[in-house]
Amino acid sequence: MEERDSTKPDFWSHRYAVGRTPWQMDHVPEQLRVFLQSLEPGRRVLIPGCGEDFRAIEAFHRAGHQVTGIDFSPVAVESIKKTLPKVSGAIVLGDLFSYNFGAASFDLVYERSFLCSLPPRLWNDYVARVAQLLVPHGMLAGFFFYGNDPDPPPYPLTEAKASELFGGHFNLRKSAEVTDSLPIYDRNEKWLEWQLR
Repeated sequence: MEERDSTKPDFWSHRYAVGRTPWQMDHVPEQLRVFLQSLEPGRRVLIPGCGEDFRAIEAFHRAGHQVTGIDFSPVAVESIKKTLPKVSGAIVLGDLFSYNFGAASFDLVYERSFLCSLPPRLWNDYVARVAQLLVPHGMLAGFFFYGNDPDPPPYPLTEAKASELFGGHFNLRKSAEVTDSLPIYDRNEKWLEWQLR
């Protein structure tokens, strides 16, 4: 029987191993493409729960940013390192919440399918960890899932919950509808840009 605890690496490794990855895109999302055009090169970017999202990592790398991806699934990390050998040294096998990044601080944390993979009991920990890893006035930007899901993950946000979660650390700078959302998210994603106070 498949492990149902999405906080464990085996849950995700099983899905990557059997190709059950409906959150994977076959292109760089439109909002990310537009965002990259507005971003000055040279930013230090962290992608938590990067999985096999080599397109996003490659897009940040090609745009001139120093990108680090972290995931606790050995299957996903091995796959993405093979796909992107030029940046394989920047792909970390580890847990975002406990991994020691040393003195590294990031200008940007890119969110895509990580927060909604976490049970809501871990959401406050996620926000605190992201705030800890960002430089002053750094940014959390990306895709956030809203709506309802009777069989999570993904775990959806609500407007009230997002304000409660992020309001203590961040100011919302931009909110936009997502034009190329995947079926798993049922057109309920939003592109959000949160700036650390």
